[in-house]
Amino acid sequence: MEFSALLAQLLNGLAEASSLFLVAAGLSLIFGVTRIVNFAHGSFYMLGLYVAYSTVEYLVGRLGPAGFWVGLVVAPVAVGAFGALVEIVLLRRIYKAPELFQLLGTFALVLVINDATLYLWGPEELLGRRAPGLAGSISLLGRQFPTYNLFLMVIGPLVLGLVWLLLARTRWGVLVRAATEDRQMLGALGVNQAWLFTAVFALGALLAGLGGAVQLPREPANLALDLRSIGDAFVVVVVGGMGSLPGAYLAALLIAEIKALCVGIGSVHVLGLDFSLSKLTLVVEFLVMAVVLVVRPWGLLGKPQAGSRNSAPAEAPLRPAGNGLRWVALVVFVALAALPLLQTWLPYASVLAQDVLVSVLFAVSLHFIMGPGGLHSFGHAAYFGLGAYGAGILLKVLTLPMPLAFTFAPLVAGLGALLFGWFCVRLSGVYLAMLTLAFSQIVWSVVFQWEAVTGGSNGLTGVWPAAWLGDTAYYYLTLVLVAASVLLVRRIVFSPFGYALRAARDSALRADAIGIDVMRVRWAAFVVAGLFAGLAGALFVFSKGGVSPDVMAVGKSVDGLVMVLLGGIQQLVGPLLGASVFSVLQDSIMRATDYWRAVFGGVILLLVLVFPHGIAGFFQGLGNAWARLAARKPALLPREKRA
Repeated sequence: MEFSALLAQLLNGLAEASSLFLVAAGLSLIFGVTRIVNFAHGSFYMLGLYVAYSTVEYLVGRLGPAGFWVGLVVAPVAVGAFGALVEIVLLRRIYKAPELFQLLGTFALVLVINDATLYLWGPEELLGRRAPGLAGSISLLGRQFPTYNLFLMVIGPLVLGLVWLLLARTRWGVLVRAATEDRQMLGALGVNQAWLFTAVFALGALLAGLGGAVQLPREPANLALDLRSIGDAFVVVVVGGMGSLPGAYLAALLIAEIKALCVGIGSVHVLGLDFSLSKLTLVVEFLVMAVVLVVRPWGLLGKPQAGSRNSAPAEAPLRPAGNGLRWVALVVFVALAALPLLQTWLPYASVLAQDVLVSVLFAVSLHFIMGPGGLHSFGHAAYFGLGAYGAGILLKVLTLPMPLAFTFAPLVAGLGALLFGWFCVRLSGVYLAMLTLAFSQIVWSVVFQWEAVTGGSNGLTGVWPAAWLGDTAYYYLTLVLVAASVLLVRRIVFSPFGYALRAARDSALRADAIGIDVMRVRWAAFVVAGLFAGLAGALFVFSKGGVSPDVMAVGKSVDGLVMVLLGGIQQLVGPLLGASVFSVLQDSIMRATDYWRAVFGGVILLLVLVFPHGIAGFFQGLGNAWARLAARKPALLPREKRA
């Protein structure tokens, strides 16, 4: 490749690094002070682009070319004000909720904002105007380089310098840094933390809006920007080090330049084989994140953390189900078994029930490592997808009989969990969650691009059960396997291995001191969860007759998180309730309105506010309150003694 072309790509990488940094800087600030993993941060980026489009179109007609630059200033300010409103109305109400429920609340906000954007701007992509004075290009070593990219190359370091001055040279910045280190002490000194949090959240949203606004001449505004940008922002923040703005810029620069090199080089010839580096652009940031977290778990410029600054309250010990709950489970099982007999009156019920059963098993497998294991995963869909694709490839490519393909599919997922889990269990918290996301995206990229085996973006079709499993037989197979799997997981939780896993969750140091191999126990739990997720994937692919890469995309992992958190992470019945409610709500709302995301997100927000410990936790709290009330009520004496 010519040197001039490579240099042009590297300069484009500098412009892309500034764009990545702007959205990541706000996310880093918000997490550092409020400790909220703000999943809606990508929505602020998307809003910045949409608001900039409308503002520029309005102002250019009245102010001329100057309206473009005024619009680029007004849009992020408007997004910052909206972020402050979100913090005041919603986030203040969930600061004391468990961290994962805060994540659930911000994810619901993503759904609401996405449909609100759809309603206001429509489904079509909107391409903005060229920047006045920067619309052309300059000649650089015989190559044409966009002039606007020079502006982007400057704005990233400029914003970094301004934010650094704000944090290092102002009293407000001192308070922000103090809140990052010790919020409790800051409150004891009389500082109004509520308004400090609001100001930080508004600044973070403003930076995300600025990151979207400056993309107006380069990228059309579309509804997919929210989830795409939040993934990139999380990667940059984690690679750079949580809370480190210089680290965020360094990470953005590293990732953007590696992407530029992959595009510039195109392909390499090694050992007689051609390898396309340009295809790595889909996953290169996750490869970088995986390598950095394995070598330096706290990021490039981050600091090791001895433990969480905000210790969660001690969890009540898990107890086996009582007789009442067992009878309820038996009644539910019998009702599900009777559904196919009611096809004349409820033709769709058994289809929906089969989807719910698959979702239940997927949620139970994720809950096993998140609840008893205390291991947060943002990439659990990888094992669901490995089970689904494993069954499809074994059946269609290797031509194994359906029973054998179905049997070996969970083992494929288990092998994936065995490999990835070895790296993942060495981390904790956000870093663990992001490493699981990185491995999930790597698997998704392989499946998406290995067209000869996986079918690429088209996926695999014609993956149907054997003839003897036709009609309702496959439904009953799903019912029996899911019920058996749920019972087996419960048995594992109350086995010595389960107690060791919970001991490692509650206090790894004490568990290690009494002879428990914490890493090995967590690794084994990862494999067990992967096996059950793979079984769910195998049941899914044969029920649908095919599979596509969407089953292991980020959205599927988020669905699993929502199911677990919605039901309640501290109760074993939580994932069953959460998966059932999630699947039924999603199905009914999607068929009822085009704006189902907003309605669904509103329902989740309501559940988060009303049930901060999940649906199962809410009902358990009611039961405990009733039991305490009954214990305090004096026993009625016989009539003759009362007289």
